[in-house]
Amino acid sequence: MNMLRRLLCTAALLTLGGVASAAPVTPKEGVHYNVLPQKLETPAGKPVEVIEFFAYYCPHCNVFEPLLADWVKKQGNNIVFKRVHVAGGARVLPQQRLFYALDALGLVGQYHTRAFAAMHEQGVRFANDQEVIDWAAKSGIDRARFTDAYNSFGVQAKARRAGAMMNEYRVDHWPMVAIDGRFITSPSMANPEDSPAQTEIEQQKVALQVMDALVEKAKADKK
Repeated sequence: MNMLRRLLCTAALLTLGGVASAAPVTPKEGVHYNVLPQKLETPAGKPVEVIEFFAYYCPHCNVFEPLLADWVKKQGNNIVFKRVHVAGGARVLPQQRLFYALDALGLVGQYHTRAFAAMHEQGVRFANDQEVIDWAAKSGIDRARFTDAYNSFGVQAKARRAGAMMNEYRVDHWPMVAIDGRFITSPSMANPEDSPAQTEIEQQKVALQVMDALVEKAKADKK
């Protein structure tokens, strides 16, 4: 009987834990998100600007990508979504220029997840320009067209601008998400020490709940 009772108690605790981790979060400033000291400029109009700061080499960004992509689709016309590949010196610059070259060519939607897979599943390091260009060509992008975009002034300028944006938004880890030029949150910020979320995906889902609330708040303030 004691063994049965222990099994029943364990099952109940596991069930409660699952419910708790799925429970809606009421975001609190300074706990689940922060407010920037001064609102940064965002595009005019009713859609709320959402910016993800990420890096191709980041394993957490890799896990977050499919969840975030689904969230962006569900938001639809509520938001204007942008990505910023974080700076990190010479080691990260080829990855930055890869992203901004894809963006310049209108190929992010087709190749963004492939770039993540190349790094985290296929062992491609994107350690230098040639490796990036070779990967793009092998992936089906015209080599000359990609090389021109990769070496363009516009791509290099966006890579430099990323560092300035990190300072403006006070980005010190990633993935991090900025909403409406004033709110910032992330899976780690959205899950303080007492959070019931256990796995990384659970924590990222909590972050998406926080983002939902912040988008709604920003929309209400625009009325």
